[in-house]
Amino acid sequence: QVQLVESGGGLVQAGGSLRLSCAASGTIFSINDMGWYRQAPGKQRDLVARITSGADTNYADSVKGRFTISRDNGKKMVYLQMDNLKPEDTAVYYCSANIRPLYIRISRDYWGQGTQVTVSS
Repeated sequence: QVQLVESGGGLVQAGGSLRLSCAASGTIFSINDMGWYRQAPGKQRDLVARITSGADTNYADSVKGRFTISRDNGKKMVYLQMDNLKPEDTAVYYCSANIRPLYIRISRDYWGQGTQVTVSS
């Protein structure tokens, strides 16, 4: 069974930094794109950053220049370094990955349980 588990959320003051981590586990054949999404109260879940298996990245305009996504394919992990955090970055952050499990011919998106990030002004 494939699982994604996030860690690294918390409370930080505006201008501070946090690093989120997400580990994929289970019987995995391959991992394609990995990414981070966030959902603030009363709002839809939006893409924050995404990274391909070849390390191509894309970011939401609101986080460009402040957030950096990276991955370690050997460890099956994806990271989100968040610098110069703003109160509007407050949200639950979710890890997502497109994974093909072992013995299954197709891949699909998996989601973590989410980790809270709160930025105080």
